[in-house]
Amino acid sequence: MPKIKVPRSNPSLDMTPMVDLAFLLVTFFMLTATFRTEQAVVVDTPSSVSDKLLPDNVMMVTVDTAGRVFYNIDDQNVRRKVLDNIAARYKVAFTEKEIKEFVLMKDVGMPTANLKQYLAADKAERIRMDKATNGIPYDSLNNELYDWILFGRAVDANIAEQNGKEPDRLKYAIKSDSETNYATVRKVMKVFQEVNVNTFSLITDLEGKQ
Repeated sequence: MPKIKVPRSNPSLDMTPMVDLAFLLVTFFMLTATFRTEQAVVVDTPSSVSDKLLPDNVMMVTVDTAGRVFYNIDDQNVRRKVLDNIAARYKVAFTEKEIKEFVLMKDVGMPTANLKQYLAADKAERIRMDKATNGIPYDSLNNELYDWILFGRAVDANIAEQNGKEPDRLKYAIKSDSETNYATVRKVMKVFQEVNVNTFSLITDLEGKQ
């Protein structure tokens, strides 16, 4: 009796669900991702064996190879109130749009006299101003950095107290280029100490990092 041959058929796999899933994942990451804010200055930090990470609430002062100083503080509510204090101290009137620009940006390295112009400028003009600026003044005749640190510390402590949180939750850090003169970094440390901030981190890269 002859054998019955079963016709062979090639198996098929429906890829439609996989494609749908891929697009869903791409859409999810696009909607949830936050773009990194462009920094006014980029420094090549020195390396060390420390693997300690910075906490979330940090005031950071960046010093580049030319000795220019840039200021940043994480908390947006604190940033807004710090700018209010700076405006009152140096008698500068900022518009609501300029305040929002300041709250959303990262490092700022403008003397207060140029800050309003900087916040009102477009992206291309800000890049040009970042290259041309001498940074926030911190010499004995004009120590604006002192005010930025002082107001940042006072505002953060006040907000923490209002919310029933630890008043000394703010952490401080200095980020300098590996080629920055140590005497310059020491001057920035001295400004912190003048505001009674004697504990701060020095930002480094992990040794051996590629």
